[in-house]
Parts: sequence; C-alpha cells; structure tokens
Amino acid sequence: MHSLNLPFDAASSPKILCLGAHSDDIEIGCGAAILRLARQYPNCLFHWVVFSALGVRAAEAQRGATLFVGKNVAQAPLLKEFQDGFMPFIGGEVKAVFEELKSISPDIIFTHHRKDAHQDHRLISELTWNTFRDHFILEYEIPKYDGDLGQPNLFLPVGFEVCEQKVRYLMDAFESQRSKRWFQPETFLSLMRLRGMECNAPSGYAEAFYCRKLSL
Repeated sequence: MHSLNLPFDAASSPKILCLGAHSDDIEIGCGAAILRLARQYPNCLFHWVVFSALGVRAAEAQRGATLFVGKNVAQAPLLKEFQDGFMPFIGGEVKAVFEELKSISPDIIFTHHRKDAHQDHRLISELTWNTFRDHFILEYEIPKYDGDLGQPNLFLPVGFEVCEQKVRYLMDAFESQRSKRWFQPETFLSLMRLRGMECNAPSGYAEAFYCRKLSL
C-alpha cells in the first residue's frame, strides 16, 4: 500500500464540497475525514449541501454542519427539501441544483458511492460525476441494513480521538435517528476500526473511500 499527500500546505485554503442526499449522510460517510482536514488545513472552506432536509431533519442538518465544520463553512449550508426516496423520479430538479454548484470549483468533493443500495445516494453520486468532470472526487460509504459495503480503494487514517469526536457529534446532532438499532456508536466505530485494520493505520482507525480517477 502506497501513501500520497494532498497538494496543500498548512497555510492553504482548499475548497471542499460535501454532498449528502439526507441530513446525516455527510457526517456518517466522511465525518472523521472532515474533522481531520479542518485540523490539518485551518483555512479550508467547506461547502455543505443536503438534498433532503425536511422538518426536524433540517434543524439536524444545520446542527451537524455547525458541529463538524463550524467557522470553516464557506456560507450557510444549502438545505433542499426533496422527498426522501423520490430523487431519481425528479432527477431534473436535482440536476438543476448541481448546475448552481459548478461555480464553487472545489478542490475536493465528498459524495455518495455510485453502487450504494439507496436510490437517492446513487443519483447524487451520478450527478456529481456528471457535473464535476475534472475534480478530485471521493465517494464515501454508509453502513445500512441492505448490506452494501464493498472494497474501497482509498483510506484516510484518523486518530481515535477524532473517531470519538465524530461519533459524539453524530449522537448529538441527529436525535431523531437514535431510536434506530443501527444508529449506534458501535456501528460507526466498528466500521472505522475495520477500515483502519485494512490500511494498517497507526491508530487502528480510518475512513475509506472509492476513488475512480486520480492523476499523479
């Protein structure tokens, strides 16, 4: 396994676009990576977009963005109100949102995995690649009942304290999800521990992503 460094120094201000179909997707899929990047690049700017944030879920999405990126958010999170589960059937409206995001020209994009079992997740991934054709895109994974975890090919080691912080923020921000049996600290820590083992992370923990294209 080979290690590569991002082409930024500590004084850089990379623009990072975080895309999530639902209110907790970004935080579950790449929350530890976001926390690590914010520490590593204090001047980085996050653009935060959630496509289905309705009712209490909108407040939770706002809370999640505040906890994870705080002062590093480039502008107020963009929270849309598309109905959960119906995005593929209104793809034109979702695509219009992506067209508005083109002007950001991000350095890093976090989005859903193209083979995710949830139809909304797959559409967001497809439109990410359709819209941003010459960008560094990392597809994150989300554990779920469907059992669609695969074999990611890019790993970001994180310290255990960052993992604990991610899980603590998840439990804090998304109170409406805590009654679900899968939405438990052990679920998130276990996946990061497994990915950490796979990449031989010094701390034993990592988040993993799918990277389809990478130029050296």
